[in-house]
Amino acid sequence: MSLRVTLLLAFAYALLIVLIALELPLALNLSNRVEAEVRAESATQVALVATSAAGELDRPAELRELVEEAAEGLGGRVIATDAEGIVVADSAGRGLEGADYSGRPEIAQALRGENAQGRRESASLGEELLFTAAPVLERGQVAGAVRATQSVAAVDREIREDILVLVAVGVVALLFGVGVAWLLAGFLTRPLQSLAGAARRVAEGDLGARAPVAGSREQRDVAEAFNEMATRLEAVLTAQREFVANASHQLRTPLTGLRLRLEAAEGLARDEELHAELAAAGREVDRLAALLRNLLVLAREGEERPEPRPVELAEEVAEALARWEAEAQAEGIALAARDEGVPVALASATDVGIALDNLLENAIKYSPRGSTVTVEWGERGRYAYVAVADEGPGLAPGEEAAATERFFRGSAGAGTQGSGLGLAIVRALAQRWGGELVLENHEGGGLRAEVRLPARGAEAGGDAGFANSLPGRR
Repeated sequence: MSLRVTLLLAFAYALLIVLIALELPLALNLSNRVEAEVRAESATQVALVATSAAGELDRPAELRELVEEAAEGLGGRVIATDAEGIVVADSAGRGLEGADYSGRPEIAQALRGENAQGRRESASLGEELLFTAAPVLERGQVAGAVRATQSVAAVDREIREDILVLVAVGVVALLFGVGVAWLLAGFLTRPLQSLAGAARRVAEGDLGARAPVAGSREQRDVAEAFNEMATRLEAVLTAQREFVANASHQLRTPLTGLRLRLEAAEGLARDEELHAELAAAGREVDRLAALLRNLLVLAREGEERPEPRPVELAEEVAEALARWEAEAQAEGIALAARDEGVPVALASATDVGIALDNLLENAIKYSPRGSTVTVEWGERGRYAYVAVADEGPGLAPGEEAAATERFFRGSAGAGTQGSGLGLAIVRALAQRWGGELVLENHEGGGLRAEVRLPARGAEAGGDAGFANSLPGRR
């Protein structure tokens, strides 16, 4: 999960808690307020009717008009009884006039001179009602009672609507707050994203990449520290590459001169033992020159690569086989080629040639006399590949990962000459162009080293299952 999303969720959670803490008491207070207003209005209307009904209990027509007007204002039902609890007037009609309501608790309480109000379930209507009752007083004596009943469904509906409005306001506030948090999180994470981008560019070889110094004081401190580190790293790596390149270049001339002098001395030597020693010295000079060439190649590792060019692997393989034909014949080893189409890789012809030279040199060095070294090339998925397979001892178990490390000499190379840089160079060259080196032992013996490079025209996504289907990916 990204830092921006984490900050957004944390802010949204805190804001939600605050809104709940504010709106829950407010909703309860709103519910109580609406209930209190309805009760107060009902009590006022009933008291007004009770006051107006004093002296009118013996005039049913006027009393009926009075309760009907009150019922219309309250949105419920209003009745008036005499001192015995007998209904005198009913806003719902004349059907219940004369009925005895003295057994109703609220009527009985009103006839005792007390006001009554509350909620109860109506069995006849099947809903909850709010009742309000008040005594009718004449000359200080209870002459009757007035009762109003209202359905609380309308009251509850109004409360729900008010609470929904309150919730809607909270949702709008939450969305607005999340929007502000998103902008704020973007402001906080943008410098970190720029820093990550600069770090990736440095990792890809662009040592001149620097992070913009922006954001909060802490973020600026991190960016400045990163830029200082990148500057020092650039200076160190540049000095290292310049040293290796200069050393390789400066040593090449005296080595060439030494090689020529050894050849001249070898030609003048008459003693066989001296002749053999001079020849051995010449081979050591050749080894030292090869080591310098390899160091020069490795010194380029990590540099920003140039634009890749189309490389026809068949042509590069043909030239490499021609270069190593004489060496292979001298060791009694046959070179064979097996192609699968005409693959074109996106890389550098020079790098492909160097990789083939190192793979062929290793294969010839470790192959027994009378065996065959086979070079294969083709295309699978988004990769073009070239592979060199020998019939030598291969790699010991557990050596696959270490075999591409610099100066590694496996169990098979313990008794052979070499620098241990060949496979490290091949791996560095393959990775330089977005490819890889895969080593795999044959079941019948021998090692197969495959260099995979991006193929021309391959889709950026490639085959999703390709990497798991290739040799060495089991």
